Amino acid sequence: MGYRIVVVGATGNVGREMLNILAEREFPLDDIAVVASSRSQGDEVDFGETGRKLKVQNIENFDPSGWDMALFAIGSEGTRLHAPRFAAAGCTVIDNSSLYRMDPDVPLIVPEVNPEAIAGYTRRNIIANPNCSTAQMVVALKPLHDFAKIKRVVVSTYQSVSGAGKAGMDELFEQSRNIFVGDSAEAKKFTKQIAFNVIPHIDEFLDDGSTKEEWKMVVETKKILDPKIKVTATCVRVPVFVGHSESINIEFENEISAAEAQKILREAPGVMLIDKREDGGYVTPVECVGEYATFISRVREDPTVENGLSLWCVSDNLRKGAALNAVQIAELLGRKFLKKAA
Repeated sequence: MGYRIVVVGATGNVGREMLNILAEREFPLDDIAVVASSRSQGDEVDFGETGRKLKVQNIENFDPSGWDMALFAIGSEGTRLHAPRFAAAGCTVIDNSSLYRMDPDVPLIVPEVNPEAIAGYTRRNIIANPNCSTAQMVVALKPLHDFAKIKRVVVSTYQSVSGAGKAGMDELFEQSRNIFVGDSAEAKKFTKQIAFNVIPHIDEFLDDGSTKEEWKMVVETKKILDPKIKVTATCVRVPVFVGHSESINIEFENEISAAEAQKILREAPGVMLIDKREDGGYVTPVECVGEYATFISRVREDPTVENGLSLWCVSDNLRKGAALNAVQIAELLGRKFLKKAA
């Protein structure tokens, strides 16, 4: 006996990745449905590499009754319209948008970090998936926090254009091509040229000068990991198609050496430590694409503060930052609460 799963937003980058991962991980399915807006009704999407084609249904008239879980990847506005309807019908929503992340009645889950918090899903029958840049960071921070207790985190991100969806990827491709042939590289999706450039601006600006993306990293880390941790973030869009990178500086309450941190990270769930301190002995975004792990490199002590470390963190943002984390939440929910699969 398996689960009846709905992928909502199945024609987008994250929705397609959800289907790939469900197939790869052989998620115990009895049935699967794919839904999207009316524009995509009747289209077909691949169920991973199984050879199976799934026909897209219109979310407006899809009946969620009798379905166990719905993985949502349609953004906040669509989620606001449809998630409560699915949840009320008994179909647990695992939402990839930012809509419910800071709702006190909705658990915000990274399974390697705070699996126990999933018990709170019964209040709304909704579970939130964190921001992509937060997800990979807390996977790296959690085992170190357990050992030496983190006081403060300073993070600078190098976020790929796939975080802005297909339009972001198309713009990087088109601008790069146009520059090579001498055509205009006009910015449409982004605020400035992204090809051969970096943009220190993701999401809208807030009153204090930070951006909403930076705010998300602060408040989500506190909710997932520990409200006492101080976090400051600078989020930057870079001309990389897939894979987010982060430079993370951490100040601890207790003593921790780089060697101790490497040992801890080597054994931590969801982490792959590649830190050879030689040419090429680290991971870059190109190498993380299609992988499940959060990769850590460049672990070193920071002599400018007491009990400080710096490290480099890379992950496939469409996977751990979105689709993989959602599927892992579904696996956790099934294992701990629904218990339909053998």
